Amino acid sequence: MAREIVLDTETTGFDPKTGDRLIEVGCIEIQDLLPTGRTFHRFVNPERLIPPDAIRVHGITDDKVKDAPKFHEIADDLIEFIGDAPMIAHNAAFDRNFIDYEYKLCGRPITGEARWIDTLKLAQARFPGMPNSLDALCKRFKVSLVERTLHGALIDARLLAEVYLELRGGKERVLDLSAAPVAGRDPSGVIQAAAYGVRPRPLAPRSTPDEQAAHIAFLAEVLKDRSLWDAYGVKLEEDAA
Repeated sequence: MAREIVLDTETTGFDPKTGDRLIEVGCIEIQDLLPTGRTFHRFVNPERLIPPDAIRVHGITDDKVKDAPKFHEIADDLIEFIGDAPMIAHNAAFDRNFIDYEYKLCGRPITGEARWIDTLKLAQARFPGMPNSLDALCKRFKVSLVERTLHGALIDARLLAEVYLELRGGKERVLDLSAAPVAGRDPSGVIQAAAYGVRPRPLAPRSTPDEQAAHIAFLAEVLKDRSLWDAYGVKLEEDAA
């Protein structure tokens, strides 16, 4: 089973080497090119002021993150959620530089370039010479941008997950990555999708008793291996008799 993590970050600027820090991380889990409903999302206190130019892009202010955990406080939860899965990001070098920089600061192992899949490079190979920003790809693949008024790590990760699936062949044209039922959060804060319960009002059978009896008689006469029907509780010999 191929497990992958679609990841996006928001930051105070462009380069951690010049003092910029991560302020938000969002992840979407996909399995065999289908979303599982599991997500990871945290705001992070960057331990510095956020420049006005960055606030205009993502809308995250100093007040919004002043009480958020520092990165070293969420690092282990993020590492546990990602596990050993490949990480998918748009212009992946940007996100990887910030994630690995934060990991280094708190003494955690860095991810390394080999684990990352860059959707920008995938798009450039498929659509050479065309605009390949996330917005442009969403419009090209008819992925709705209605929820996105500003950049946000989890929103952008959701959009990127849909774009990535299309770049990998469009296994499913319309994916709702935001409507999975939620049972709650586990201690690490990971959202767990709830299982659907038993139908409260069972559907009435569409066949008449005579049709059911005729079908049982047919199966009893024709089938040699009746184990499949036994598994569904149909006792051919008894019912046919």
